[in-house]
Amino acid sequence: QVQLVESGPGLVNPSQTLSLTCTVSGALITTEPYYWTWVHRPPSKDLEWMGSLVYSGTTYYNPALNRRASISRDTTKNEFTLHLTPVTPEDAGTYFCVRDTTLRAQLAGLRPGDFGSWGQGTQVTVSS
Repeated sequence: QVQLVESGPGLVNPSQTLSLTCTVSGALITTEPYYWTWVHRPPSKDLEWMGSLVYSGTTYYNPALNRRASISRDTTKNEFTLHLTPVTPEDAGTYFCVRDTTLRAQLAGLRPGDFGSWGQGTQVTVSS
């Protein structure tokens, strides 16, 4: 059974870089046909798709982020990392990594757990 665990700094200053890592066990991130996705849940708002890493290494990003996001992977550690820069107060909230079987860019009305396999989430506060 796949397990995903998010980790990150918890607190980041505005205009700096946020890096969050998802460590995966029970499955390889290079195994098709999976998409490894980052999802953001702002306080009291809908889920927001941040970007996805395909098993092949291809990446896709939410265009609304204006190229602030990137996703890297370390196949030796079986983990992938979201980098977001520069961070703004609107980036605060809970971040989840998800294993999915498709590229899912529209998440309005969905809740964590409605699809795929989810990590438990990690909280990010943006403050100076």
